[in-house]
Amino acid sequence: MADSYDVIVIGGGPAGYPAAIRAAQNGLSVACIDEWKNRDGTPAFGGTCLNAGCIPSKALLESSELFHRLHSEFAVHGIKASGVTLDLAAMQKRKAGIVKKSTDGINALFKAAGVTPIHGHGRLLPGRRVELTTPDGAKRELSAKNVILASGSAPAELRSAPFDGKHIVDSWGALDFDAVPKRLGVIGAGVIGLELGSVWRRLGSQVVILEALDDFLAMADQQLAKEALRHFRKQELDIRLGARVSGAVVSGDVVKVTYTDAKGEHTLEVDKLVVAIGRRPYTKDLLAPDTGVQLDERGFIQVDEQCRTGVDGVWAVGDCVRGPMLAHKAKEEGVMVADLIAGRFAEVNYKTIPSVIYTAPEIAWVGLTEEQVKASGRPYKVGVFPFLASGRARAMEQAQGFVKLIAAQDDDEILGVHIIGPMAGELIAEAVLALEYSASSEDLQRTIHAHPTLSEALHEAALAADKRAIDSINR
Repeated sequence: MADSYDVIVIGGGPAGYPAAIRAAQNGLSVACIDEWKNRDGTPAFGGTCLNAGCIPSKALLESSELFHRLHSEFAVHGIKASGVTLDLAAMQKRKAGIVKKSTDGINALFKAAGVTPIHGHGRLLPGRRVELTTPDGAKRELSAKNVILASGSAPAELRSAPFDGKHIVDSWGALDFDAVPKRLGVIGAGVIGLELGSVWRRLGSQVVILEALDDFLAMADQQLAKEALRHFRKQELDIRLGARVSGAVVSGDVVKVTYTDAKGEHTLEVDKLVVAIGRRPYTKDLLAPDTGVQLDERGFIQVDEQCRTGVDGVWAVGDCVRGPMLAHKAKEEGVMVADLIAGRFAEVNYKTIPSVIYTAPEIAWVGLTEEQVKASGRPYKVGVFPFLASGRARAMEQAQGFVKLIAAQDDDEILGVHIIGPMAGELIAEAVLALEYSASSEDLQRTIHAHPTLSEALHEAALAADKRAIDSINR
């Protein structure tokens, strides 16, 4: 291990490890410091995303969806099964295996790129120096021409429902249940709450989701949000809006939750309670005094559009800075900074960052919602195509939802695309590309889409914006 590098990255998650790899690809000497470890104590790069977030949650979502479809849908396909049982231990073992392969893969990528992985805690000191604390408590000092802070985020806590690690857990704990809770409470109907609620509902839990806001998925297009709420309630997810939790007490093996809504105060009893109210930037012991790096009132590291902290040679990327807490946003910021350090042109287009909720049906969007466009005063047009009119979706027995495209009335520029339906998280990529290149709805109309595919729904939604759809009734 050297004492000096061109670049030191503190944090090996979806912002940090891509930054380290790209910096090494640019010919720089790079070290990446991360303190995450497996249960056996071995280093595990990948941050929350690979270890306790994106990857394990998607593994459980996939497994639970197959279990649910086997019981509720396969008979329609002429597939009859009996005696089907759930082996949760095997499901969790599969999840753990996927996580390990993913984190081990980063070590292989580091080796191939020439990045020096360092297991321990990194702390920024003045003068682009980094204090490294190894797992055995030993300390040493490293230095770099550039330091990239990529410390990530952690689950937000709720004072009225403190974690106990057993009955009241965060999103990480909710991925590791060793038995299906008979009654599960979830505080928060955002992305994490909906995904975790869906997993355990499919596996047999009675799930109640308490959301403090009166509007469901307030950050999404409201036509899409209303459609999503309808489907979730049909799946027997008990979603209660305007429900503000005032307390949660563990009594024996029961959690008693108190909340208020428009009708007054209520008590809910559950076996497990998941607090999924969002995430907070994780900057614990990251900055020594007098580094010059500033935090805002919410604890985020202050940066400009190119992720400069204002301190020469010190950058910050990912969940610890402003913007959506999304792994793909973090990755692009890490790559951008690594290229800027190397003197290359780089930028992140924050207007074209997609959002995805991996429920069934999936939900995805990019760009402006109809509410946002309307508030801007810009004249616009809307095209909607239902998956019920998609031959491929019907063949898949997944014809729920729609594609909605919003375009400007004056120059036809696509302003936003919103999808609820099968493979929405994959379909949204075409919409992101369209927005990235300021495409018009006519551009999408004139792009040939293979038949029969789900992507035809995007084509038809673009046509519907001009009331020229072929496979659905224009309204």
